[in-house]
Amino acid sequence: MVSKTDDIPASVPNCNVNTVDLVEETPDRKETTKATHRDPCGHSVDTAVMNGGGAHNLSEEESKQDGAGDTDGGEDSNEQEVIVIQDTGFTVKIQAPGTEPFDLQVSPQEMVQEIHQVLMDREDTCHRTCFSLQLDSNVLDNFAELKSIEGLQEGSLLKVVEEPYTVREARIHVRHIRDLLKGLDPSDAYNGVDCNSLSFLSVFTDGDLGDSGKRKKKGSELEQIDCTPPEHILPGSKERPLLPLQPQNKDWKPMQCLKVLTMSGWNPPPGNRKMHGDLMYLYMVTVEERHISITASTRGFYLNQSTTYTFNPKPANPSFLSHSLVELLSQISPAFKKNFTALQKKRVQRHPFERIATPFQVYSWTAPQVDHTMDCVRAEDAYTSRLGYEEHIPGQTRDWNEELQTTRELARKNLPDRLLRERAIFKVHSDFAAAATRGSMAVIDGNVMAINPGEETRMQMFIWNNIFFSLGFDVRDHYRELGGDAAAHAAPTNDLNGVRAYGAVDVEGLYTLGTVVVDYRGYRVTAQSIIPGILEREQEQSVIYGSIDFGKTVVSHGKYLELLERTSRPLKVQRHNVLNEKDESMELCSSVECKGIIGNDGRHYILDLLRTFPPDLNFLPVEGEELSPESVRQGFPRQHRHRLACLRQELIEAFVEHRYRRVTCYIDIHSTSLSSSPDLSNPTLTCFHQDPKSREVVLNACKAVGSISNTSFDIRFNPDIFSPGVRFPEDSADDIQKQKQLLKDAGAFMVSCQIPSLVKDCLDHSALPMDGATLTEALHQRGINVRYLGNVLAFVDQTPAKAQLEHFYRIGISELITRCAKHIFKTYLQGVELSALSAAVSHFLNCFLSSFDAVAHLPADELVSRRKNRKRRNRVPGGGDNTAWASLTPSELWKNIVSEAQSYYHFTLHCENADQGVEKYSLQKITLLREISIKAGIQILIKEYNFDSRHKPAFTEEDILNIFPVVKHVNPKASDAFHFFQSGQAKVQQGYLKEGCELINEALNLFNNVYGAMHVEICACLRLLARLNYIMGDHHEALSNQQKAVLMSERVLGVEHPNTIQEYMHLALYCFANGQLSTALKLLYRARYLMLMVCGEDHPEMALLDSNIGLVLHGVMEYDLSLRFLENSLAINSKYHGPRSLKVALSHHLVARVYESKAEFRSALQQEKEGYTIYKNQVGEAHEKTKESSEYLKYLTQQAVALQRTMNEIYKNGSNASIMPLKFTAPSMASVLEQLNIINGIIFIPLSQKDLENLKAEVQRRQQLQESGKSVEDLTVDGPLELEDKIPMDVNVD
Repeated sequence: MVSKTDDIPASVPNCNVNTVDLVEETPDRKETTKATHRDPCGHSVDTAVMNGGGAHNLSEEESKQDGAGDTDGGEDSNEQEVIVIQDTGFTVKIQAPGTEPFDLQVSPQEMVQEIHQVLMDREDTCHRTCFSLQLDSNVLDNFAELKSIEGLQEGSLLKVVEEPYTVREARIHVRHIRDLLKGLDPSDAYNGVDCNSLSFLSVFTDGDLGDSGKRKKKGSELEQIDCTPPEHILPGSKERPLLPLQPQNKDWKPMQCLKVLTMSGWNPPPGNRKMHGDLMYLYMVTVEERHISITASTRGFYLNQSTTYTFNPKPANPSFLSHSLVELLSQISPAFKKNFTALQKKRVQRHPFERIATPFQVYSWTAPQVDHTMDCVRAEDAYTSRLGYEEHIPGQTRDWNEELQTTRELARKNLPDRLLRERAIFKVHSDFAAAATRGSMAVIDGNVMAINPGEETRMQMFIWNNIFFSLGFDVRDHYRELGGDAAAHAAPTNDLNGVRAYGAVDVEGLYTLGTVVVDYRGYRVTAQSIIPGILEREQEQSVIYGSIDFGKTVVSHGKYLELLERTSRPLKVQRHNVLNEKDESMELCSSVECKGIIGNDGRHYILDLLRTFPPDLNFLPVEGEELSPESVRQGFPRQHRHRLACLRQELIEAFVEHRYRRVTCYIDIHSTSLSSSPDLSNPTLTCFHQDPKSREVVLNACKAVGSISNTSFDIRFNPDIFSPGVRFPEDSADDIQKQKQLLKDAGAFMVSCQIPSLVKDCLDHSALPMDGATLTEALHQRGINVRYLGNVLAFVDQTPAKAQLEHFYRIGISELITRCAKHIFKTYLQGVELSALSAAVSHFLNCFLSSFDAVAHLPADELVSRRKNRKRRNRVPGGGDNTAWASLTPSELWKNIVSEAQSYYHFTLHCENADQGVEKYSLQKITLLREISIKAGIQILIKEYNFDSRHKPAFTEEDILNIFPVVKHVNPKASDAFHFFQSGQAKVQQGYLKEGCELINEALNLFNNVYGAMHVEICACLRLLARLNYIMGDHHEALSNQQKAVLMSERVLGVEHPNTIQEYMHLALYCFANGQLSTALKLLYRARYLMLMVCGEDHPEMALLDSNIGLVLHGVMEYDLSLRFLENSLAINSKYHGPRSLKVALSHHLVARVYESKAEFRSALQQEKEGYTIYKNQVGEAHEKTKESSEYLKYLTQQAVALQRTMNEIYKNGSNASIMPLKFTAPSMASVLEQLNIINGIIFIPLSQKDLENLKAEVQRRQQLQESGKSVEDLTVDGPLELEDKIPMDVNVD
């Protein structure tokens, strides 16, 4: 199968050079076979090409057809849609100086540059950077595609020829050598730089799980397993240590190759030495303590005779002139030679996914104390405005706006064009996000000069590296009527949501700005790309559409109306008229704040999209307006901090969908008398096509749901309703009234439909949030803003089944507390000067979490200065000599948290300090610490914290290692890949596993093409692929794909993200199926530790995890341990699924099996009877599950009787009794695996063709039932239909 995510497609020529690590030569990468470039559908990896919008034809409609006959039809239609360009790979020989020639498989689509990358990563050629590739003495152009090179064919010999250095090449060489030396060093990942992030999977799998790893032995491995988990992982343990979160990877013990490698103080070379070819000087100290000076010259590197204090650039004797630094150092230092070789061996053994850069930076909230070492490259980077590899790009700084807009303008007619376009858009976006983050930090740290330095700090604006930065404060009372600073803080995220929405609609000719919102050290910074020419003009002259003063003066423009009209249907924005200051009617197709500016480049830009979506009336009290009764009953409208509260796009979509269902119901009821029911979904539907009766039905239906058209269903919102200062013409009064009603209905829909449906989903476990981030995601998916969190919790409180929602309630409370704490922390930090930052942060955390009544001691000033009171005019933000932070006390902080919860979330918290909160709401301090650290960007030292000591504070200033930015940006999507993925999922759900698998493989290739190798969506793709491999019996491939999914989840989402925990569980199952029992256990223990840390033991998902652990332990005959986990699982299942659930019956059965193995038949019988009763009551006597349970009960009874007989025999006849041997069965691996499959929702059914037909019908019946809203709980047999991409019925057709 080709899920070879290592085959990274050709990068766009103008992309940055930091793709160095992308192309790996793992054993799969370039073998001499052509197999790696094929995939099961016969498409080639790099180019599955479609004509026109082919991918979109594979929509869900096509894939929802059913019946066995569809397979053939489906195949044919695929054939027509996918045009395959045969991309046959071929092999070339590479001859590098001093090495044997070796074979390398290449594809015609690749560029020469990619062979360079492979050579710079191969163990034996990694030390070369400055070389050219020559074919028959002709130098190959780096950016040429291989297919365009004359004479290059199967078996051609390419020579690696050393080229003379330039200053740029010498710098690149030094940087590359430094990167090789740091190949295994995790400090970049801890420090959150260069898109490095952590991964710990290899610690638990002893290296790679595949063939390349150390583990080659198969078999049951029973002998050498130590199954006892650490004490803190056992059920019931209250200990939550922090250290195991980041286990020490033994590979990270640095093998020192050099003590110091740095630029010499003699740089740059004087004129006379330049003329001898000197480019720069380096200073090094070897492991053997030898201090050396090295000259980088055009011919290579050599020793010179300079010392620290005397300059003598003449070559030393011997000078060891070498073309690469590695060759030079290997001659001088034996330790370097030995350690460098060992280091490179280890580096190439690591899984590629452990070292490829992630697209966006991931920060770790904990880190060990890392030694700070001398590093010339890091030092140089800090003092140049380098971003990525800036100085290697012609023209130095990048014109971000031009790059962002040009990539949007690329062709999108067919699949290869779209892939190229999406890849370029994604690459520029991730570079821009990195640049904007770095710039925002520089602005807050006081490293950037303001463009208006005379104004006070909060009003300053900055330009750095062609990006415009502004702070989230209400400058010049712009937002005075909307809530001042609170509105100015909310506006950037609203604007970002607008940019995201317009970007997704992707209308040709309409442009938005690159936008990134960064929260750092208590400040909110908005970073935007700059419209060409905007800085030279006054804003009044530039704006030709919209309003610059919230609707007092309004202008409109024909071209903008035409462009925005094309977005109005997908974004549900109504075209409407407003009055300007002269009472003239102006037509708009967006909110008034949305401004249109034509840049000097002639492009039509829109900006200030903060009101793209309509206002949320539940949080916007308007005089004289009465909300709908549903909202009023819940205590709305409520006063909010600002007047920019908008509905989310997801809510609008759900609301319109809901209304559409109402229309169809209405028409179904009223059109029974009509000959045919009208087609509603057609927006161009006109009355002339229908008979009068049908016309009237449609008219009434559309009226009833507030459609803007009388002849078709079309709901749109006017975003300017209730905007202060906006006036509407009188002739549109009716329309405005309708719009107001629509908004009230949407608010009512939120409280009466969406919040209850979220709670219902949590009750039937189709939504399973584990922490704050996944809870927020669950809210947002249903269009619920986080400001409704108090309402959601109040709703849960009144639910009769509150006990089954305890986990949800607890996560909600913890989220509410940490968000309130974050709000307070933000303003708290703004008053802290930089030198007191770590003391202030540790003091805040002590007040928040420590039982010690913290009194801050001001840090002893490291630099007490007598002349302290000199006034500084231009202070950086946060430069206040302010010690007010030190007066905060725990009781005051918690009082503020309680009042913040009341005023922001309208929720009453009953606790006066951390300990009361933990007690009352069963929270964990470690969980609260994790949540606040992630939200506020705090990085703390990884060690055991004693929160409960009353004698000393939990945190000292030494425990605060760093403050990171929290970044929000747009995530550009790979649309074609996503369509393939959805079609694949749909096929799988209908039981067409093979076709589904092919589509998902195709999706994986396209995702790789757009995103590179690392991305959240690729992770989901690999997970589903692994599951399919497993169901189709290819356990080894399942293991390989799932290993990639785990690594990727750790790297892209974080090592303890709930998704990562799920991935660990899946991987453990596949390990068990592959006979790697001890690895499976280690992975499950890791997952359990992470889950305890993230959400504690009391969570429905913990039941599944404990069942898995219990089963594996049962399999390795650790019965007592197994029982502890299985009984815990039984208790949690009973609590969250109710004592009568089939899940609980299964739990009883699993416990009974362990008791049977222990020969405790009475306990086994008792457990199995419980299970039998549930089956009998739920599915009836005749059901196979009930029969199985009944059979098992008989068997247990026989065993119990036999045991009793034997015991009686012994009592009667003493030791010479003739004893029948008892059958004590150790469970077979197959039976354990079967149970594991059942609890993880994988059911294998050997089927005949006829059964298959019945099954398809059953699957459809279930889908209809689900759509009609009935619970599926009663219909399922132990196969959880819950987890997001799980499959209702995974079928293996024999």
